[in-house]
Order: sequence, then C-alpha cells, then structure tokens
Amino acid sequence: MGLRVPRKSIRGRTIVLSRTSFCSARLLRFLFSISLIGLFLAACDRSSQSSLPLPGGDEWRQFQGTWIAAGERQTIRLGADRRALIAKLSGSLLLSGASRPAVGFSADAIVLSDTATGAVGRAVWTNHRGDQIYSALQGEAAATGKKITGTFVGTGRYAEATGTYEFVWRFVIDTEDGHVQGQSENLNGRVRLGSPPAISPGGPHP
Repeated sequence: MGLRVPRKSIRGRTIVLSRTSFCSARLLRFLFSISLIGLFLAACDRSSQSSLPLPGGDEWRQFQGTWIAAGERQTIRLGADRRALIAKLSGSLLLSGASRPAVGFSADAIVLSDTATGAVGRAVWTNHRGDQIYSALQGEAAATGKKITGTFVGTGRYAEATGTYEFVWRFVIDTEDGHVQGQSENLNGRVRLGSPPAISPGGPHP
C-alpha cells in the first residue's frame, strides 16, 4: 500500500513511489546501501589482483566502470511539453580494466537538464588521498536511457589529466517528492594523466 508504479515505468525499470508512502525515503537509503556494499565487495575482489604500474604521462589509460548515486531533484514545467530539472547526486564509482587510473572514487555531480536542449553538469571524483578529477558533463536530457559524455580536468595526482568518458544513465528510483537513485550503464572512457605533480622538499605525503 502507498506504492504506485505507473504501467509504462515497469519496462524501463523506473519505480515511482507515492508521496504518501511513509517508507519511500527509508527504501531509497536501504537500496542505495545495498548497491554500495556490492561495489565495495567487487572492489575488494578486484584490488586483490595484480595491477600495472602507472605508465608514462603520454599513455592513454582505458577504463570501464559503474557509477551509482542518490540524491534529490527539483523540476519545473516550461509549458505543456517541456520541463527542466536540477539534480544533485552523490555516490561511488568503481572502475575496472588493467590500465584504470584507480580502483574507485567517491563521485558527486550536479546536472541541469532541459527536455528541449539537453543536459549539462559538473562532476567531481575524489580518491582516498583527496585528489580530485573534475569533469564537464553534456548530453541528452537527463532521463533514463540517455547518453552523457564527460570531459576531464583534475588536481593533485590528476592535475594534468585529460580525456573523456561516456555512459547511459538509468534512474532506478524516482519518488514524487524528489528523491532519486540511479546508476550508469556501459560507462567507459580513457584518460591521460600527464606529468606527475612536483614533490615538495619535505617528500611525498602518505
């Protein structure tokens, strides 16, 4: 009871929860936690395998991955057939591939989407050392099944990073009060790290 699933949403795997559902927020957090646990276990398994040392700065590093995130969105209508939304999402990104730049990152994004003009946004990936790699997002309207492309810039270890990646985004949960959760499909890209940052006289930091 309190759960309303539109008929057209079942095939697209989008679940819409009624505003009157008292458990919607708890369900969102529970499913998001389960997804994070799955990513963590996969990361532990893959990190136990041997990895290649960092190549030279001019070598492209190919990678694949899965990005899951949850957050909130606000929507306004621009007439009968057009709408715009802003979504703020936080989650985790797990990478795979022998030349991946890292096992994983915490990942945050803000996206502005217009059904008429497409989506633009910014994303921040942060590793366990606090180094960040930024990307500009652009693509079709931020809806289920739409492709999004990211372009890299970074700081710290990734200060001279360049490259691109792309993925298709799927909203798994979208409640009427604006709580959303989704994940990427077919995320893949390449990055060139450039020259490593200079080490201070005091030596490298742990």
